[in-house]
Amino acid sequence: MNELEYTFAVARIRALEASLLTDQVIDQLVNSPGEKQCLELLGERGWGDGGNDLDAEEMLKTEEKKTWEVIREAAPDLNIFDVFSYTKLYHNLKAAIKEVCTEVRNENIFYDDCEISGEEMLRIVENKEFSRLPGKMPEAAQDAYDTLLHTRDGQLCDVIIDKAALEAIYAVGQDSEDEIIRNYAESTVAIADIKIAVRSQKTGKSMEFMRRAMAGNAKSISIEQLMKAALSGMDAIGEYLSGTSYSEGAQALSDSPSAFERWCDNRMIQTIRPQKYNSFSVGPLVAYLIARENEIKTVRIILTGKQNGFSDEAIRERVREMYV
Repeated sequence: MNELEYTFAVARIRALEASLLTDQVIDQLVNSPGEKQCLELLGERGWGDGGNDLDAEEMLKTEEKKTWEVIREAAPDLNIFDVFSYTKLYHNLKAAIKEVCTEVRNENIFYDDCEISGEEMLRIVENKEFSRLPGKMPEAAQDAYDTLLHTRDGQLCDVIIDKAALEAIYAVGQDSEDEIIRNYAESTVAIADIKIAVRSQKTGKSMEFMRRAMAGNAKSISIEQLMKAALSGMDAIGEYLSGTSYSEGAQALSDSPSAFERWCDNRMIQTIRPQKYNSFSVGPLVAYLIARENEIKTVRIILTGKQNGFSDEAIRERVREMYV
């Protein structure tokens, strides 16, 4: 892609960044009396389809569609963005394997806005045509399918596919010429492994379980030290993290579970924020996509809190940091 193509694409994104939600707007949403008032405020800012039907889930789905429409229109090379659909692609595989092996059908569990739709993935699994899957996905699919079929261990099935998804994301990052994709992959895998360590410590999982679950290829952490820390206790995890580039996670971990989850997402926003000053690469487009996904997730957290009668303080503890 030449410099002129970058210039036009980034100019489009820069104009759209002005409509991203700020921390002040998020605070307004948290302080709103209820879900209806939140939806009205979002509608005033252009969220949704412009209709009067204030349905939370439909509004969020509409915003997700809008985001990808912008990327498809602005990006000169869409292949760069394939890595951002891997989570949905591997989710479809996981859901299809569980439906086939358990013979239980569930509504609305698949994503259709990725390389292989839920319907197609279900056919692939039903016919055991795993060779039709991309990359190294066939091996993970066969392993997860056989494991669930013979052990009925749904968690182990999840572990196999989730690890394969992380490995696929990291592989794309390693091969990418774009720094932001490399940074995205590194942060995604490292944070996922840290989350696995934390959850394993809470549930008393073994070293063997953690080794099977963690991707382990992120250069910014040592899974050997992370696993040993998890076996020793939560304080040991915090102590290990304090000596890495993820030291803020140690403080969040000591604060509360919700503070830790918030930090995990905030770390990604901090990773992409330097792209605000980059005008001649794909970086600002990738940053815009991540920023939009982050604000949609945050709005979902707020709306869910309002629906369930959580206090403003409890909701505020869970909201994510905004890009702008």
